[in-house]
This record gives sequence, structure tokens and C-alpha cells, in this order.
Amino acid sequence: MNSSYHRQVLPVLGELATATSGQLSTATSPSIVIPLGSTEQHGPHLPLDTDTRIATAVASAVAARVDWLLAPAIAYGASGEHQGFAGTISIGTEALTLLLVEYGRSAASWARRLVFVNGHGGNVAALHRAVSLLRAEGRDAGWCPCSSEGGDAHAGHTETSLLLHISPAQVRTGRWRAGNQAPLTELLPAIRRGGVAAVSELGVLGDPTAATVAEGKRIFAEMVDDCVCRVVRWAPNPDGMLT
Repeated sequence: MNSSYHRQVLPVLGELATATSGQLSTATSPSIVIPLGSTEQHGPHLPLDTDTRIATAVASAVAARVDWLLAPAIAYGASGEHQGFAGTISIGTEALTLLLVEYGRSAASWARRLVFVNGHGGNVAALHRAVSLLRAEGRDAGWCPCSSEGGDAHAGHTETSLLLHISPAQVRTGRWRAGNQAPLTELLPAIRRGGVAAVSELGVLGDPTAATVAEGKRIFAEMVDDCVCRVVRWAPNPDGMLT
């Protein structure tokens, strides 16, 4: 077990995975926070589970602050744009949508509310479809992104700083190199045609070399505060994203 992964993501108030059915049956309709990540390449310096680590850390902090249960992470998502790199495991948008719908239907049979905390942009289409359907069926579900202002796209300054904060032992600083730093809007047409490999041999979009622990701590706090505000306000859009 990697202590650097688990040290800062353990929830204060409770984990769904370690609860018993009896404990939940005596509770009053608990609500749950579900981290949603991916298993995909993050350049030569970050682990494949970077998105899942970030989503889990943010979800853990959110669950502690709003007094909800933290569910085990969903660690596979729609990562087809990274399929050209070894280690990537993508289940695609259709399969992820079905997974989230069935997850929500099952969880909502005993949980009052559920929120997915998303750490991977490729999952957004599935979240839109799944959570809007769950809400149309009368289930009180929502989702929120792990977002921060001005972040770069993939395995660059933002994600590397976050990992230096939450899992420093997993950042291979001796192997980090700047990738394609063009704006994502300029790169998207080529990415849609040929994936991230078409615009970055490294698999990096941005520059991780100036990442710092302090910046990671700041970005992490911003992500947590934003998600907490969304959960407390609980005002889902038609697509289920909390505003």
C-alpha cells in the first residue's frame, strides 16, 4: 500500500466501503460522494491513476465537510483520446453511461442523495447523459467537476502540482518535460482525429516543470471549496451538473 496515496485521502467522517449494511440501515437515508476518475497515460512523470487520485482526494475532503459518506472510486472512464499510449484503459462513453445509470439506480434505493465528483474531462458526456436520466427517473443525483481557474489541459502544471500536494512520491520529477502548450481549443480538431498522440508525443498538454507543492495546495483548496459550494447549494442543471 502506498502511504502517500492514502495519507491525505482518508475521510474524516466515514467510508461507504468500511460501513456495514446494518449501520446504514439504522441511519437516516445517508448521502454519498462518489469519485469518478480514469486509468490513462499522464506523460512520463505522473501515474496512470492521476485523475482517480485527484477525484478521490477532492471527494474525501468534500465528504468530510458536508458530512456525507465517501464511496469507493470508479477508476475507469472514457479515455479514448489517450488510447495510443500504453497503460490506458478506456471503457468508452456508452459503457460509462450505463455504468453510472445502474450505479445511481442501485445507490438511490437506500441513499438520499448522491454526487459524482469527476476528475476526468472525457467523462463529461457520460455524466450528462446518465445523471440527467437518473434525475428524470426521480433520483436525487448530481455531479461536480474538479475544476480550477486557468488550469492547463493534461499532465501539465495543474495536475503535476496537485500530485505534488496529494501524492508527492508518485511524481517522477526527473522525467518531467514540457509538452504541447498551445491552447486546447486549437488542439481539439487534431485530438478528435488522432487522439492526444497526434499533438504530443509525450502525452503532455502543458508544462509540468514549474509545478510546486504550494501551487498544488492552492489548486486543491480551490477545487474542494468549489465542489462544497455546489453540493451545499444543490441546484442541478438539466444535465445534472451542480451549479
